[in-house]
Amino acid sequence: MKELAYYDGTIGTPEELTVPFNDRVHFFGDGVYDASVGGNHKVYLLEDHLDRFYSSAKALDIKIPMEKKELGELLTRLLSMVEGETHFVYWQVTRGAGARNHTYGDDMTGKLWVMIRPNKLNDPDVPIKLITREDTRFYHCNIKTLNLIPSVIASQKAKEAGTDETIFHRGDIVTECAHSNVSILKGGVFYSHPNDTMILRGISKTHMISACYRLGIAVIERPFTLSELMDADEIIVTSSSNFCLHANQIDGKPVGGKDPVSLSRIQNEVISEYLSYTGKNSLFD
Repeated sequence: MKELAYYDGTIGTPEELTVPFNDRVHFFGDGVYDASVGGNHKVYLLEDHLDRFYSSAKALDIKIPMEKKELGELLTRLLSMVEGETHFVYWQVTRGAGARNHTYGDDMTGKLWVMIRPNKLNDPDVPIKLITREDTRFYHCNIKTLNLIPSVIASQKAKEAGTDETIFHRGDIVTECAHSNVSILKGGVFYSHPNDTMILRGISKTHMISACYRLGIAVIERPFTLSELMDADEIIVTSSSNFCLHANQIDGKPVGGKDPVSLSRIQNEVISEYLSYTGKNSLFD
């Protein structure tokens, strides 16, 4: 199978599957999701992603229809059914199906969705371009919900500007990107916004911080400003499918490029963890 879709126990292609009209996702975006890379038919950092997935569902009182171990086994089995060596693995749970009403019953069981398709990882040696935008999203960014319209709009604005991603800020404080985390290197120190309600706790960012500790690179988790962002030695953007990208432009102004040695060390360490975990020989095969 080249691309797989799963809904509530049924497996097929995305074109074959149908979803009940009354699934609450259609009316409220009422659900949570997670996603990772599949390499050599292994879901990368599966346990980390499952932990976040179940935490997000619990925060919204959504009942996932299976235990964590069973879901991990299901994702692994579904991934084995898809052709190729590198994949995008996405799963979500909605609150369930029922007549449209803002309130819901205690007996409602979640509906599980899975989508797996071929994926290609971006080259971390190729710099990306960024823009900035005031962060006016809701104040529960730590929950990975399906209500992504603000992020969709910000991503579209970045595309229209000919850039790759949007950095959000609240006032002068940098938070995160539309669908990534952003951190900086300055004076040999790695700075990153703390894991509070203003950002989603990025699993890739968390593992990058661990990589810094292994490399002996000092880490400070505190809010940093737009001025610090623009003056940083390196600007690093991470997500589950882009482990350690770096920026060379923000709002049309050149940035970064001042500490390529530290950047390369972090990139190599993060990539090595991925290759070791998946058993792959290369980031791109």
